[in-house]
Amino acid sequence: MLKSIDISTSGLVAQRHRMDTIAGNIAHLNTTRDENGNPSPFMRRLVHFQTNDDPMSSTEGGVAFQVEIDTDTPPRLVHQPGHPDANAEGYVAYPNIDLMTEYTNAMLAARAYEANITAIEMTKQMGELGMQILA
Repeated sequence: MLKSIDISTSGLVAQRHRMDTIAGNIAHLNTTRDENGNPSPFMRRLVHFQTNDDPMSSTEGGVAFQVEIDTDTPPRLVHQPGHPDANAEGYVAYPNIDLMTEYTNAMLAARAYEANITAIEMTKQMGELGMQILA
């Protein structure tokens, strides 16, 4: 019973990181400079999930995740000749982040988070019922 709670908890942690990553993407929607102040658009972050098959882990069978940078998607070029980060042709490189895609991903993460909470609650209820049967 505790194993199923551990697995659901690993899912909660993974979805929380997914939401944090999505929030960061939305926050950097119009970021045209890197952390050193050089003109370079923000690169979208993606979270990839997989099952945790490490037998030494307390959450074997749970969710493992990895945050990766999307290097495949080119930046979105917008013609703004007066912008300080515009190139010689007058184009500014913005992150290629779609607000609707991020919003949809946030909704999916919220639903998955709720599903993991429901699984934990159901496990607790089963344990309580088992204790009532034994009493």
